[in-house]
Amino acid sequence: MMMHNWFTCKIRYEKIAENGMTKKVTEPYLVDALSFTEAESRIIEEITPFISGEFTVAGVARANYSEIFPSDEADADRWYKCKLWFLTLDEKTGAEKRTATNILVQAADLRDAIRKLDEGMQDSMADYVIASVSETAIMDIYPYTVDPDVKPEFENTDRR
Repeated sequence: MMMHNWFTCKIRYEKIAENGMTKKVTEPYLVDALSFTEAESRIIEEITPFISGEFTVAGVARANYSEIFPSDEADADRWYKCKLWFLTLDEKTGAEKRTATNILVQAADLRDAIRKLDEGMQDSMADYVIASVSETAIMDIYPYTVDPDVKPEFENTDRR
């Protein structure tokens, strides 16, 4: 399993509204990167083809998501932050221990988000409670993908 380091990158630019007027907007995107610097350069690379005119990266911050459940359904055009409590039993005291985690789910609406969350969690052996589900302003996410054309810097030097 690949570990992801998610960063929220805020892009500020002038958007043309439906009435033809331009207004400044700041839109958050989620980027998988190793560092703040890489997150900034990746979002610039990803967003440049889609924004005509100038834009600035208004901010880069760590995003605390343990998992992301994307969807390729056409109507699943929103991202929902789902806060879960994982419930475990403390062997010594017998007390219930709660551990919070955040999962991002792409869905059409709140009901769909909960359904997709439960589907995504069905292989989990842990007991969990959904603490909250809220719509985010995230426009899109950019997971890290390995480019198959890029060769490693060092080829396998093992010559037997």
